[in-house]
Amino acid sequence: MNPELLIAHFNRISDAPDAIPRLRRFILDLAVRGKLVEQGPSDEPASVLLERVEKERKRLYKEHIGKDDQISTEIREVEKPYSLPTNWQWIRLGECLEMINGRAFKPTEWLPAGLPIVRIQNLNTENAPFNYCDESTVEQRHIIESGCFLISWSGTPGTSFGAFIWKRGRAALNQHIFRCIQIGDAYYDRFLQIAINGRLDEMIAKAHGGVGLQHITKGKLENLPLSLPPLPEQHRIVTKVDEMMALCDKLEASRTKRESQLDRLTAASHYQLNNGADPEALRRHASFYLTHFQCVSARPAHIQLLRETILNLAVRGRLFAQDPNDEPVVRLLAQNDKARQTIAHKDRRADAEPQILLAPAQRWNIPPPWDWRALADLVLFIDYRGKTPTKTERGFRLITAKNVKKGFINITPEEFLSEREYHVWMTRGIPKNGDILFTTEAPMGNAAVVRLDERFALAQRVICFRPYGAVNPDFLTLQLLSEPFQSILIKTATGLTAKGIKAAKLRRLPVAIPPLAEQLRIVAKVNELMALCDRLEAQLVTAKDENSSLLESVLHHCLNDSYDAGSEMDKQSIVSVG
Repeated sequence: MNPELLIAHFNRISDAPDAIPRLRRFILDLAVRGKLVEQGPSDEPASVLLERVEKERKRLYKEHIGKDDQISTEIREVEKPYSLPTNWQWIRLGECLEMINGRAFKPTEWLPAGLPIVRIQNLNTENAPFNYCDESTVEQRHIIESGCFLISWSGTPGTSFGAFIWKRGRAALNQHIFRCIQIGDAYYDRFLQIAINGRLDEMIAKAHGGVGLQHITKGKLENLPLSLPPLPEQHRIVTKVDEMMALCDKLEASRTKRESQLDRLTAASHYQLNNGADPEALRRHASFYLTHFQCVSARPAHIQLLRETILNLAVRGRLFAQDPNDEPVVRLLAQNDKARQTIAHKDRRADAEPQILLAPAQRWNIPPPWDWRALADLVLFIDYRGKTPTKTERGFRLITAKNVKKGFINITPEEFLSEREYHVWMTRGIPKNGDILFTTEAPMGNAAVVRLDERFALAQRVICFRPYGAVNPDFLTLQLLSEPFQSILIKTATGLTAKGIKAAKLRRLPVAIPPLAEQLRIVAKVNELMALCDRLEAQLVTAKDENSSLLESVLHHCLNDSYDAGSEMDKQSIVSVG
């Protein structure tokens, strides 16, 4: 083991997502390989323990009490996963343990009180509720007391398998758990637990069964090779493992506290950015955020929060100061109304009269140059009702709600309509580049500007918005995806399991309108900031991968003693990752 190597890179590898669980596993690996504590030259060698086990097994065979002769005591080199110190031995689990399966209790045998029944969840979670039974109906071999050694051989990989020492008093043992009795007393129970749990990966690899619930057979468990150290060293190892696991507990608690504090700081920073009472307060909060930017953008969730804040500031007119030289919004809206009325009189698909705004109390604060309009006053609604035509393997692409994401259109999954079905179905208008697609349910509220080099059909639950001229498509999309608009949308929607909004209500939802020049500036600034978020996210992913790779490399070198302080090759392998 090279603790110096671990310490030298600890600050970075501790930031790896699975650092603490990996360190715990690393400690167990060192323990079962004889690399955690020094060997004692005066310790009675494990070969003496092995002889004791073999003698006891022969006695049991002779008396015919509970052991068959199916276990092969010879362990081939290929079965040994690593080398052991010279005074250690290999032993199969079935050589040193008698394993008695628990009883298959039926639900009809459960009582509200009585003798507790120990199930797998009671091993993994101390506060898991018990089922109870009548003790007089349970055989003695299925009764356990505090100190009993148990092995869970069925359940979910990573959570259920493993060895346990029962500490909660007299109880009945349920099926899928072995009650274990040592043969020859070669192991200190706590070290035996460490030795078995140190081979969990191999146990899980030998398990079989359906998705979720799996189990390992008794025969495979009995043939599992375990390392056997001298008894005094077992005690020293357990002491050291407990000491190092306690340190891991402190590290985990410290990390949890640090991340909780960071989350609160990040949330408070974004709250202040989103709720600055005046421009001066907003500038102060923005200055604080930029000064502590690296701290408050340390995880992908923080980057997502930053994206939401950017959209929030954008639709509230707080990304930068308004320009008094911009064309007034009132003139822009007058031109928009004229375009809407022209279309309304031409084909009667638009409303000639302005909509009455829905939920005025839910509108957010906007700068004085801006104004409010209902969505249907700003865009032509092109939607498709009825049953979607029969789909084909190729033809005109069909864009469904599954294809419309937040800010982009994903062409997968792919669905198509034949040319004939396309012309029969698409009678209410053909979407074109520059239009906006919006999902009305499942999922609700996704929006994206059309930029496809092909004609396509629209399925139900996707509405096409075609702006009349007062609103830039990209700016409107930003607003549709922003938290203020989404909040109104959710409050207006109906449905218990799958939320949806009817077109009649959607038409009346409020949209904030700045001058057109400001809309373009906002879109450009948001695109710039979102590109920054993309780079930050990529950096976080890279740092995460590098830290995980560094953790893997350091633990590998420490575990296998292959790192030599004077070896340039080993130095380079660590430096290349770190």
